[in-house]
Amino acid sequence: MRFAALITAVMMAVAVPQAMADDDRPRIEVTGQGEASLAPDMAELNLTVTREAETARAALDASNAAMAEVLAAMREEGIEERDLQTSGFHIQPRIVYPENGQRGEAPRIAGYTVSNSLAVRVRDLGKLGAILDRSVTLGVNEGGGIVFSHSDPSQAIEEARIKAVHDATRRAQTLAEAAGGSLGELVSLVEHAQNGAPRPFLRMEAAARAPDAVPVAAGENSYRVTVGAVFRFRKERQGD
Repeated sequence: MRFAALITAVMMAVAVPQAMADDDRPRIEVTGQGEASLAPDMAELNLTVTREAETARAALDASNAAMAEVLAAMREEGIEERDLQTSGFHIQPRIVYPENGQRGEAPRIAGYTVSNSLAVRVRDLGKLGAILDRSVTLGVNEGGGIVFSHSDPSQAIEEARIKAVHDATRRAQTLAEAAGGSLGELVSLVEHAQNGAPRPFLRMEAAARAPDAVPVAAGENSYRVTVGAVFRFRKERQGD
């Protein structure tokens, strides 16, 4: 298979003997990039309930009650327990400072704020708009950040890797010919560690949603891979 043969060649190139590494014959070093897009099949959102009261106890009770309703609603929407996780919890005093001219008056605590955040993984994107709408109705008043992702992006990343290797080979071929020679064998091939991370793709398509739900667009995630390649350089073209 074409892909399998390419991956085999990559593995062989990475295992370069030390003798070849010390060889001072001319080489061509290039960087290649490849990119592949994939429509997401799940989303991660952060929902925060914030409540204020005169005492920490009252603020906590109000936050607990609201978050309990949000959790119950998530379960009713089919969200599994493994996809619900508390992502933050904060209790802060609300301090009032004296106004200008009121000398000698110390700052005082006027109340307390309690924030409880819930990370939710939505595996059915068709429910995402309705979940957001219902969350706000139940008292979510902060957060709402959405990250679209894919449960298994390996196919897109593999495609991006192959494109990156092909891109590096084309670049090296161009350089070799421009220098009056030809491209030799592959000496080494390295994938940079930071590659393979998804990034939003500009083309957006409206996701299906229930009436009166929050409108959302899933679009696509683009996966980019960068590789560094080293080839031998033959000073004379093959066949000359």
